Amino acid sequence: MESNIAIPALSALAQETRLAVFRLLVQVGPTGLAAGQIAERLGVPAPTLSFHLSHLSHAGLVTCQRISRSLIYSANYQTMNELVSFLTENCCGGTSGCEPICNPVSVRSAS
Repeated sequence: MESNIAIPALSALAQETRLAVFRLLVQVGPTGLAAGQIAERLGVPAPTLSFHLSHLSHAGLVTCQRISRSLIYSANYQTMNELVSFLTENCCGGTSGCEPICNPVSVRSAS
């Protein structure tokens, strides 16, 4: 990951609501949550949530998929892992073995 990609991602996470949304999506896994569920769980009004989800999407940290009438948002684990790797690439003097990687297993059925 290059700095020009890492900086917008870090900037998007440098806000309390966006960080809470991203952490919630990481926690629920690749199945994601509908926007209404996110708003309900975090107590965020829908227009405010939409604004924050847009920032996270533009930074490549979340993906959105329409399923029926719902917009389902999920954490983009690839971008998250690349960002963590970027931040820790010189960890332990560059020796291998200290690279934290999250690789969730999808439980959403193919439909």
